[in-house]
Amino acid sequence: MTGGAYDFERATTSLTSLSISSSKKVTLVRHGLSSWNEESRVQGSSNLSILTETGVRQAERCRKALTSMHFDQCFSSPISRAKNLEAVDAKERYPKEYTTWREDPANFCVNGVYPVRKLWGTAREAWREILLSPGESFLVVTHKSILRSLICTALGLPPERFRAIDVNNGGISVFNFNKRGEAMLQSLNMTAHMYNDHVYLY
Repeated sequence: MTGGAYDFERATTSLTSLSISSSKKVTLVRHGLSSWNEESRVQGSSNLSILTETGVRQAERCRKALTSMHFDQCFSSPISRAKNLEAVDAKERYPKEYTTWREDPANFCVNGVYPVRKLWGTAREAWREILLSPGESFLVVTHKSILRSLICTALGLPPERFRAIDVNNGGISVFNFNKRGEAMLQSLNMTAHMYNDHVYLY
């Protein structure tokens, strides 16, 4: 055998701790460009950031790129954009905290909470919910930070590796999971569909 993996048993640890009914394919998609993405501002769960015209076009390109795919279930971000949160320019108002967020996100702390570490727990719970759901093919559409944590947890990377993964707006990543809930990354941050009428067949 040359050039390919025979099997991915024990390549990563199980995300379910249980056997699952069948192997699974999970497609992860980052939302289109938002107004705060365009300004390089931290969005968090703010309701004030909306898709730009470019973001709407990116979302449409993603939809078209995935038209040949069948998904048994689709999951999307649980973040409510209807919450009343103050818009803050964190870089100016909290320069020390902003620097920690940019340079050492795993140790960034707000009121005793480590948001990136918390994301790892959220990602593990999300994987468990997805993988234990009926079906074999899933679509997940969400935000950059949770996508980073989903990808890293699937690959067994710790919160300190948060910035080791980047996902562009409209970027598509695909994982395959065996019946033990172990992940194999098939593709990361595919963006060909952003530049032409590419349709994915996998």
